[in-house]
Amino acid sequence: MDYRIVVDAGHGGDDPGAVSGGLREKDFTLEAANYMYNRFKELGVPVAITRDSDVTLSRQQRLNTMNNSFGTDPKVIILSNHINSGGGEGAEIIYPLRSSSTLPRQILEEIGSEGQPTRTYYQRRLPEDPSKDYYYIMRETPDTTSLLIEYGFIDNANDVERLQNNLLDYVEAVVRAVTRYIGVPYVAPDGISEETYVVKKGDSLYSIAQKFGTTVDQLKKWNNLTSNILQIGQVLIVSEKEETAPPTENYINYTVKSGDTLYKIANEFNTSVQQIIDLNDLGTTVLSIGQTLRIPTSGSSTTNTYTVKSGDSLWKIANQFGVSVDDLINANKLTSTVLQVGQQLIIPNQGSSTPPAEETITYTVKSGDSLWSIANRYNTTVAELRRFNNLTSSSDVLQIGQVLKIPNSSTSNPITYTVKSGDSLWSIANRYNTTVAELRRLNNLTSDVLQIGQQLIIP
Repeated sequence: MDYRIVVDAGHGGDDPGAVSGGLREKDFTLEAANYMYNRFKELGVPVAITRDSDVTLSRQQRLNTMNNSFGTDPKVIILSNHINSGGGEGAEIIYPLRSSSTLPRQILEEIGSEGQPTRTYYQRRLPEDPSKDYYYIMRETPDTTSLLIEYGFIDNANDVERLQNNLLDYVEAVVRAVTRYIGVPYVAPDGISEETYVVKKGDSLYSIAQKFGTTVDQLKKWNNLTSNILQIGQVLIVSEKEETAPPTENYINYTVKSGDTLYKIANEFNTSVQQIIDLNDLGTTVLSIGQTLRIPTSGSSTTNTYTVKSGDSLWKIANQFGVSVDDLINANKLTSTVLQVGQQLIIPNQGSSTPPAEETITYTVKSGDSLWSIANRYNTTVAELRRFNNLTSSSDVLQIGQVLKIPNSSTSNPITYTVKSGDSLWSIANRYNTTVAELRRLNNLTSDVLQIGQQLIIP
């Protein structure tokens, strides 16, 4: 079973939440929740929201959305957005008695990496019954991973200034932490996919390089470092930015109207946000009324059907066939993301008549390996590795010699690549999801030195 997200905008309508100097908590939380909801949709994560406008929700209405959207189990993550009061400063997170501190810790670290002071992550008990959680959002959402995220204090001048200027940066930090926790590939709002890591006590460039399957020199290059000295809380890029595919020449022109978003336009024209970004060379997802966008068009409207199997989710099927979750929802007129084994789904705009066979190969864990580095090497995801090997998020620690089953996706015929200035065997291997050793083998190389213009066979 894959993770699902419920986004909550705290308070609303007749309940303003914390108030100070004309500012109202409910306004901050609504902005945060709507942004968070749209980002998870863009990333293909099943998501629901308690309110997307300034309406009054009863306690039961809020709980109904939280408990009924995806059911109640630990892989339903409830993110309740709030602004604190009481004269303190900085962000903090409250998590349930039933849950571990791993996710709240990671979220708080990511918020801190955006420049917001952080306080702590903690659990709070009900005074009259210490076996229960203090907040009903945790107490009455059984088994879920429900978190209260307090981004800062509405009655602290420093926090208010940062919240007014940087709130969405802090929300993006939450999205970033959650996607990494659940094993979904993170793509930043500007369309650039990169992995980052927050330096912890005891880290060194060498240990971080080993953790992510790279080298100290690459880490220094990606992060413009001139020394090996690190600071706790420092954010490092730990993998190379992906190169976007060249845009298609088949497109129509579209003029942006009031209320448009990239997500809304992509959904309307049966394409993806990333394709629109690539085709228009956009550096931001913010649109202007009257702006002209090129919208990619597809020359094929073929569809296939797929029979749902045990363990399937919309996200997994969308990822398997290279479409979006919304494509599947629209093509099948779904009103829920819950699937039934044996259910027939229409797969839109898919050239292949059959889905890839769910075959596996085996891999023996070596020193320095992590689920992330192995998933990257074999063009799969951490979530898939966990599923194939019955691993939980708390068992990501691997043992040298451990044998893992790897999803065996079909490989295409080798292609050739012409070496450009700045290329290395490592960067080329990373770009094409292969290994330096495989490039050496296919090309009979005895040295890692490359020449500009040299032709390489890519598996």
